[in-house]
Amino acid sequence: MTDVKYIGMDVHQASISIAVLDGRGALLMQSTIRTHACTLREFLRGLEGTLYVTFEEGTWSAWLYDLLSPHVAQAIACDPRHNALLKSGNKSDKIDARRLAELLRAGMLKPVYHGQRNSHRLKELSRSYLTLVHDGTRVMNRIKAIYRSQGIRCAGQRVYSLRYRVNWLEQLREPGLRQRAAFLYQQLDGLQTLRKQARRALLAESRNHPAHRLLLSVPGLGLIRVALLLALIQTPHRFRSKRQLWAYAGLALVTRTSADYRLVRGSLERSRKPIAIRGLNQNHNHDLKEIFKSAALRACRLPGPWRDSFTKRVEHGMKPELARLTMARKIAALTLVLWKKGEHYNPEKLIMQAA
Repeated sequence: MTDVKYIGMDVHQASISIAVLDGRGALLMQSTIRTHACTLREFLRGLEGTLYVTFEEGTWSAWLYDLLSPHVAQAIACDPRHNALLKSGNKSDKIDARRLAELLRAGMLKPVYHGQRNSHRLKELSRSYLTLVHDGTRVMNRIKAIYRSQGIRCAGQRVYSLRYRVNWLEQLREPGLRQRAAFLYQQLDGLQTLRKQARRALLAESRNHPAHRLLLSVPGLGLIRVALLLALIQTPHRFRSKRQLWAYAGLALVTRTSADYRLVRGSLERSRKPIAIRGLNQNHNHDLKEIFKSAALRACRLPGPWRDSFTKRVEHGMKPELARLTMARKIAALTLVLWKKGEHYNPEKLIMQAA
């Protein structure tokens, strides 16, 4: 164990605080270096033995992961939301770096997946597309907020249409407010143009991946959803089972239980009290959750076994939103299985059991 070293890094824009522990947990050294590729490589070359390094997920994590991975046995970008021990006691860069090294040595870190190099282009294109979609939604909400602030009803999509734009602007009597709405309309037009360009680039890159046609056969998954799935998941083998994918996509149930066993006639027996369900997990990928929920909504509207299963669940007393959630979990599980096996969707093999 003496030739193993655990390195914790607290990364900032100008500097990186580093703590190095040996296999027994003893502090070997602490140092502060410049945030620069050459400086990091030189520091690692000066260390002997098997190196394990960790740093928190953030702005610099993707660059650090690609930079350090060839020089260490394992590089872990950890989820800062799970590092509760860093929040207790005094706080400084050196203290945080040492605690990260201690958590790494104890195996208490939750790694963040950083994907494969051949998927970087698709991942960046998906980020561009999603950012433009979110920005466009914000601008549309601001436009409607202007009209609502003046007591003007603006339900639906007509308020954004170029054809009726002059009529809508004439309803704003105050010149400054009308000019503000005109600026927002120009911003929306620019975002919609960029969104179309980003969509074309995303779909073109998505077609180069072998799993594109395979995922396109899954009910409810269209071209955009398939492209985003390929970018967000990249490989299905990072999930051992469907329950791990459900948790990552925000479709897993959070349960609570306590005092699981009771003493009966001198022996322990498992308690029969029901498990308390506390809704869906909050820590998840929001874009991935939206993909599976919208795919379930589409699949439940089209004629076929998916709509029949949804209708039966509702008729048996299940709330529609819970029935759609069940369909979303089913689509997620089906996507994972088909992607791993490399098979296309076959409706004859589908068994509509509870997900």
